[in-house]
Amino acid sequence: MVLNQLDARLLQKMFLAAAKSIEAKKEIINELNVFPVPDGDTGTNMTLTIMAAANEVSQIKEPTIESLSKAISSGSLRGARGNSGVILSQLFRGFTKEIKQYETIDVSIISNAFAKAVETAYKAVMKPKEGTILTVARGGAERAAELVNETDDLVFFGAEVLKHMQKVLDYTPELLPVLKEAGVVDSGGQGLLEVMQGAYDAMLGKEVIFETTVKTSSSGESRAASKENISTADIKFGYCTEFIILLEKEFKDSDELDLKSYLESIGDSIVVVADEEIVKVHVHSNDPGLAIQKALTYGGLSRMKIDNMREEHHEVLLKEMEAAQPEQPKDRGPMKPVGFIAVSIGEGINEIFKGLGVDYLIEGGQTMNPSTEDMLRAIDEVHAETVFILPNNKNIILAANQAKEMTSDKNIIVIPSSTIPQGITAIISYVFDNSPEENEEHMINEMDKVKTGQVTYAVRDTSLDGKEIRQGDIMGIGDKAILSVGSDITDVAFSMVDQLISDETELVSLYYGAETSEESAEDLASRIMDANPDIDVEVHSGGQPIYYYVVSVE
Repeated sequence: MVLNQLDARLLQKMFLAAAKSIEAKKEIINELNVFPVPDGDTGTNMTLTIMAAANEVSQIKEPTIESLSKAISSGSLRGARGNSGVILSQLFRGFTKEIKQYETIDVSIISNAFAKAVETAYKAVMKPKEGTILTVARGGAERAAELVNETDDLVFFGAEVLKHMQKVLDYTPELLPVLKEAGVVDSGGQGLLEVMQGAYDAMLGKEVIFETTVKTSSSGESRAASKENISTADIKFGYCTEFIILLEKEFKDSDELDLKSYLESIGDSIVVVADEEIVKVHVHSNDPGLAIQKALTYGGLSRMKIDNMREEHHEVLLKEMEAAQPEQPKDRGPMKPVGFIAVSIGEGINEIFKGLGVDYLIEGGQTMNPSTEDMLRAIDEVHAETVFILPNNKNIILAANQAKEMTSDKNIIVIPSSTIPQGITAIISYVFDNSPEENEEHMINEMDKVKTGQVTYAVRDTSLDGKEIRQGDIMGIGDKAILSVGSDITDVAFSMVDQLISDETELVSLYYGAETSEESAEDLASRIMDANPDIDVEVHSGGQPIYYYVVSVE
């Protein structure tokens, strides 16, 4: 088979196939993550990012290269989640910027588009790291540039580019010691390869059916129709959560009863259907992370979907109102000088941020990285001239920066807080008499003085930071490394805090999670104070899922 040009119709098929390809492999990609924590993993984030674009691409009935480029770029930018998702969206952005002016695409155009994609992605990352998705993308672009003078056959061209990208991916452990220690290749690079392989297969003629799901009730009627006369106050549990558990051990009848009982304690509308290999779960709750945390004790998760039912209800009412009357601009009065957005999870931590003056909280963090679209929606809701964003997670900072670049009517300042304690310190450090720029510098300086520790459990076996970790082990994670591993939560937490404390330490703050009792937290605090009589220890109810403790050391 020889192919010299791609038209819009084939490009559409290729992109949709690329999306389906990574969706099918996302759990395999998740397993490559070096850190064995139960978080928003690479495969999930990249899949959600490309699916946001694929949904738009699939709606185009008469595609042109220009219309496809707009849908791919806009959809992926807004849907981008996590660092890997943001980088993938930037690769798409650069690629489509190069091809959008053409009616058909050949080897030369694709080669230029690959180069533009890599250039755009590297610019989006403040400190690009080799041995990652960026390295694999650059390897593909470099091989593409070499092939321009060798062939005009897209089939041969694509095969050679894929072959070289696989070679670069296999070499990533030599570039990043942490990958070599864990015995894996880079997960983002693997995800990119799956995207490229899916597109290539479609170019060869492999048929892939892309379906957009329509949310319906059990009766088959539109979910929106059932909410016409319901107030959001009537919605007791706000999040509809669905997922499949890929069982890693025998799921007994007693396990099924235990899971159902737990889900009933946190929500309603519960469905648990199990066979020998998987368990399908549906639950309405106010904290999806709790259901996810429980499910992870039985195995890995697939096909996760979380819908905010109150938000969906609002959208239904808004659409009805818009249809009934002409659109009018919001009148929210004069803009205030400064507003704050923070990413948070857990009722206790939410209340702390609200008490510190945060205008808008984005529910998210480790269990589900918020998208760029979530950030843009929050920015729109905060009626202020300058808006500070506190991502509070290193995997959300790029999405916040991307939202900043997409906002033109407000001054957006992203404080690169990597943890909840850093975010709390940053907003406490805000000085109302200072300019936004002075506050940005001061908040970052103060934030950097905070050490953070987090206690959670391992979801997979790995070797990291010189420690052998087994699934189910309790881990104490510092800012840069895993500090302690064991079987007892309190012992692991104490060992972690002991390593974080220095001669300059004055205060330790413990934020205990949803699965930790106040009594256990107080016992840990007493133990820390007994060992360090000159240090103050505070205990707060964080209510966060996944993490038994989040600790701030100042």
